[in-house]
Amino acid sequence: MRWKTGLLLIVIIAIGGGGYFAWQQLKPAGLPPGFASSNGRLEAERTDIATKFAGRIKQVLVNEGDVVKVGQILARMDSADIEAQLLEARAATEEAEQQLDQAVAFLSQRKSELTLAEQEYERSRILGEKGYTTLEKVDQRNAARLAAQATFKSAEAGIKRAKAGIKAAAARVSRLEENLKDYVLTTPVSGRVQYRLAQPGEVVGAGGKIVTILDLSDVYMTIFLPTRDAGKLEIGAQARIVPDAASQYVVPANVSFVASDAQFTPKYVETANEREKLMFKVKLRLPPEVLKKYAKRVKAGITGVGYVRLSPTAKWPENLKVKLPEIQSSTND
Repeated sequence: MRWKTGLLLIVIIAIGGGGYFAWQQLKPAGLPPGFASSNGRLEAERTDIATKFAGRIKQVLVNEGDVVKVGQILARMDSADIEAQLLEARAATEEAEQQLDQAVAFLSQRKSELTLAEQEYERSRILGEKGYTTLEKVDQRNAARLAAQATFKSAEAGIKRAKAGIKAAAARVSRLEENLKDYVLTTPVSGRVQYRLAQPGEVVGAGGKIVTILDLSDVYMTIFLPTRDAGKLEIGAQARIVPDAASQYVVPANVSFVASDAQFTPKYVETANEREKLMFKVKLRLPPEVLKKYAKRVKAGITGVGYVRLSPTAKWPENLKVKLPEIQSSTND
């Protein structure tokens, strides 16, 4: 299973030098000093759940809109072929273990033969030195001893081969067992199913996308601010988001990113007037506790206005103080 992340749901306000003029026309009016604002859209990180191996989809267990938790099973691939391979590999491991047992027994027998051959050679050598047997007899015993040594060494090599066979068979079993796990697709993030991209019975290639998850623990609004405002921002600065679809509410946020390079750049930047047209991307991230509490209400793609506090001493105006909808305990909504 391969996890591909980072595709965002942003629609950029404008492109090229016209971005600055669009900002001038669309920005909300009436802000007190120490604040800035811009239009934006809520975004969430997207994770594609894909297959590691080619095959047929057996089950898809979620639908679009479902909320899922980390580790939850999303789909299963048909694993009949790999399960058959795994049975064969386990049988091969058992056979290799039996071969090792046989090799151990063979080695034990060869060791006994070697011990006997060495004893007979030693007796024959002593008798030969005393003249009680012929040199030919001594040579015969020595040849038998050398042959027994060679056979014993061969048996030892057989033990090593048998152990190597077991190791290789066990490695194949382990590999197939790990691969079998990848036939069950789980989610690495909690979130909401955005797309169900495949159906049971379909055959997909390696890397085929099955489900797309929106990570609702990482939701933010991207806005664009001119040089004079972006340059005053600090990471972590307070921010507010007012959704177009629910403008009676004010959602807390924090500045989590300020681009180091301008997104909309005029052709010439030698003059102060032209530099003012540089527009910088800014991300306003929603706090985790808010996302958790309002998980069912959070939707990527919602448009709205993002407000940032340029000075830590500036006080939020009354209409931009945090105001969140009440959660009805009976419905958990």
